[in-house]
Amino acid sequence: MPCKTLQKDQIMKSVTKNLKKGILMLAMVAALSVFGNSTNNTLRNKDAKKTTITFVNVKKGNVLNIKDTYGTVLYKESIDHSGLYKKRFDLNALPNGDYFFEIDKDLEIQTVPFKVVSNKIIYDTAKETSYFKPVTRVEDDLVYISKLAVNKESLNVEIYFETVTKDFGLVHSETISEGKMLSRVYKLLNKGNYKIVYHSQGRVYVEYINN
Repeated sequence: MPCKTLQKDQIMKSVTKNLKKGILMLAMVAALSVFGNSTNNTLRNKDAKKTTITFVNVKKGNVLNIKDTYGTVLYKESIDHSGLYKKRFDLNALPNGDYFFEIDKDLEIQTVPFKVVSNKIIYDTAKETSYFKPVTRVEDDLVYISKLAVNKESLNVEIYFETVTKDFGLVHSETISEGKMLSRVYKLLNKGNYKIVYHSQGRVYVEYINN
């Protein structure tokens, strides 16, 4: 078996050994949670279908998308500066329907939904969401996984090991859903290449590990 989930006593030994680094990692993730809840995004209408969108604390390389409810990307922009992002959009070409702005950051995805109805933009701040991506950290043969689940979403983890035929075979799968902080520690039993696939809230993330 190329991978196994550590039992509680094993986890405690590993966590104790890496306590300082673990605390730093959790502190970083906790800070991201506060940051995510303290952002001040705005969407303001200048006229019928022209809107100014503002995101605070963006970084160069973050990606802004405008999508419809089917996930189709209607507009995509790589942000070229850090700090405050503010831009005016002419949404005149959009037919009536539901859409959302999406800002894809390093560890967080923020969505700002809006509706086009009869030449007007309708925006509901209560429907803004923040989704935090899973974090993978590797130390020797241990893999630390963590994810902030602010909406109490679950996280499905699939771990694959590369075989001699260069295919990836599934060696472990589980769904984590014990609260707002989802975490696991896995021990890699064999040397080689691993692939970890995360599923959560309809999103898929893939990490590759060379052990």
